[in-house]
Amino acid sequence: MAQVELEDLNGRGLDGVLGLEMIEYSGDGVRAKLEITPAHHQPFGIVHGGTYCAVAESAASISGFAWLQEKGYGGAAVGANNSTDFLRSVSEGTVHVSTTPIHRGRRQQLWQVDMVDDDGRLLAQSRVRLQNIEMPEV
Repeated sequence: MAQVELEDLNGRGLDGVLGLEMIEYSGDGVRAKLEITPAHHQPFGIVHGGTYCAVAESAASISGFAWLQEKGYGGAAVGANNSTDFLRSVSEGTVHVSTTPIHRGRRQQLWQVDMVDDDGRLLAQSRVRLQNIEMPEV
């Protein structure tokens, strides 16, 4: 099983640019948070929908990766489809992210990603389908 520490997940790639912080992760799900800044806004001053899509993709992929490692299958999980509904607009605060497995199989996985504000109100919800692949050479 590949051992990946939380510190290894934070600050890398697009997640680092966005400021997405993984709090905990396992094959049963992820908890993460994102502090909203003006850099996350679209021209009208609210969080850009692409921010939610990117956060969902990252959270689901890390959840899927963790599950593959825990099961001993190895490899990685990458996005094959991302369907995100934007339910409430915000301009500031913290987005709290959690994932829930819908289906986990040897070839594909499906995860639900909920993104809520500090008061627990649902901001966006995603279903992310993942393709399980061999670990790419880095």
